[in-house]
Amino acid sequence: MKNQKIINTALVIVALFLAYMVFNGLRQPVQFTNKCKDREAVVVAKLKDIRLAETFFKTRYGRYTADFDSLVNYIDNEQIAIVKIVHDANDTTFTKNIIDTIGMKPVIDSIRVYNKNFTTTDFARIPFSNNEKFDINAGFITRGGLKVAVVEVKAPYNTYLYGLDEQRIRNLAKQQEDINKYAGLKFGSMTEASDAGNWE
Repeated sequence: MKNQKIINTALVIVALFLAYMVFNGLRQPVQFTNKCKDREAVVVAKLKDIRLAETFFKTRYGRYTADFDSLVNYIDNEQIAIVKIVHDANDTTFTKNIIDTIGMKPVIDSIRVYNKNFTTTDFARIPFSNNEKFDINAGFITRGGLKVAVVEVKAPYNTYLYGLDEQRIRNLAKQQEDINKYAGLKFGSMTEASDAGNWE
C-alpha cells in the first residue's frame, strides 16, 4: 500500500511536469512573437524619424546622405524654410502658384512636429541591439533618363531581436529569405526610386 502511494505521487509529479512542459512549449512562441512586435514598433518609429530627416536633407541638398554624422549635424544646426503657396493673381488659367518663403524653422523642431520626443542622441543606433548601427546607403540611379536620388536604411532581425531565442530569430530570417524579402526592417531601396518601409 505504501509503495502504491509513492508510485501515485511520482506519477502525479511526472504528469504535472509534462503538463508544464506542454504549456511552456505553447507559451514560448507567443512570448517571442509579442516581444518581436513590441521591439518592431520602436524600431519602425526610429526608421520613420530617419526617413523624415533624410527627406528634409534631400530637399536642402538634392541628395540623400549615407553618413549619420552629416545627418545629425544637419538636424542639430540647420533650418528649413517655411513656405506659403498662393495662387498667382495674374494667372487667368488658375494653374500657377507662387511659393513664398515666410520664415525659417530649425530642422529638429520640424521633426518634433511628428515626434515630440525626438532627439539625435543615439540616432544611428538600432534599439535593443548590442550597440549596432543602422545600415545606411545613399546614391543615385537613372530612371527614364533622369538621375534620381535613392536611400536605403536597414535593421536586420539579429540586431533588434538581440537577446531573444536565437533559433527562432534564424527561423524568422529564413522565412523572409525564402520569399525573397529582407530579413528585418528597412525603408527605401538602392535599385528603386522609393522610400517606402517594408512594414507598410
